[in-house]
Amino acid sequence: MSLYSKRGVSAQKEEVHEATKKLDKGLFPKAFCKIYPDVLCGDDAWVNVMHADGAGTKSILAYLYWKETGDISVWKGIAQDAIVMNLDDLLCVGIFDNILFSSTIDRNKNVIPAEVLEAVINGTQDFFNTMKDFGVNISFMGGETADVGDVVRTIAVNGTMTARWPKDKLITNEKIKPGNVIVGLAGFGKANYESSYNSGIASNGLTSARHDVLHKTYGARFPESYDTSLDESVVYIGQNRVTDMVKDDNQSFEAGRLLLSPTRTFAPVMKKLLEDHFETINGLVHCSGGGQTKCLKYVPENVRIVKDNLFAPPVIFRLIQEASKADDREMYQVFNMGTRLEIYTNEGNADSIISVSKSFGVDAQVIGRVEKAEQKQLFIKTASSELIY
Repeated sequence: MSLYSKRGVSAQKEEVHEATKKLDKGLFPKAFCKIYPDVLCGDDAWVNVMHADGAGTKSILAYLYWKETGDISVWKGIAQDAIVMNLDDLLCVGIFDNILFSSTIDRNKNVIPAEVLEAVINGTQDFFNTMKDFGVNISFMGGETADVGDVVRTIAVNGTMTARWPKDKLITNEKIKPGNVIVGLAGFGKANYESSYNSGIASNGLTSARHDVLHKTYGARFPESYDTSLDESVVYIGQNRVTDMVKDDNQSFEAGRLLLSPTRTFAPVMKKLLEDHFETINGLVHCSGGGQTKCLKYVPENVRIVKDNLFAPPVIFRLIQEASKADDREMYQVFNMGTRLEIYTNEGNADSIISVSKSFGVDAQVIGRVEKAEQKQLFIKTASSELIY
């Protein structure tokens, strides 16, 4: 059993998929988000999409960093995480504008004071203001903030996004086919619309990342930060405190800041691509839960996905792997490993897509291709291994 499983979490969410298997898959089963007819206005040429997600256990990292340093600014990043895990999923069906957002915050009032709530809520609006500068309009509709200390140890920050969108401007992944190439967009580095270096960690796999990287003393000092029913052998097994410096080439980063890098949104990039290059995009996949294996749920059945030119994993993933001793198979199944958005397109269109992405300071490259196969399969080549899922 993997460390991830021993900590009570699942990269593949098998039990969730089993519980929801009887639900309607919507108009386009391979689309990244469930798409429904336009029940709001009854127009057959439009569709409705509603999506819910959140920052997950990354909020616990913010809690630890804030308690250790007093720096409340980290909560702004958690607000961004909860938004982007919704927004960038919507991007993957072609939606990039005129979006509604409702926030849901559950806290333990005894450990999370009002100033943290204010930082999260104000951080939410700050992110929307930034996106508006790039023509991505998101309306903050308020939401629910509840004091539920009997349920939540620290704080859970989630949200729901809703949009009404033209049916002829959707990306449904039905056009993905053998012969396509896959352009990968990097989740790390510093985009033109970001204020600092982004580690690329996003908001998946943070339970393992936290326990693998951080020092055992955090469990003793902050028992509210983890499930105390876990075996102690998987609780905070790392060597680092949040303020310890981690070296990478000629740069140094705080371990806590690497783990807390706000999830990068690709909205400015994708708005440009979806407006000017819509016809060239055959499919979109956000490498969120399930990491580099996420695509298996959304591509056609009789294809082999080959990823043999992924970005070299940035420092945060090397730090996690060295601490956990996890093999490549588990790492690429849990984490995005630095390549976080996949654009499926014809080979002749790849260069123009890459050029647009790089104009925003977001690195991009052809990471693989789609081949014909008798049954669906994913092949990943890393620096040290070849993986088949």
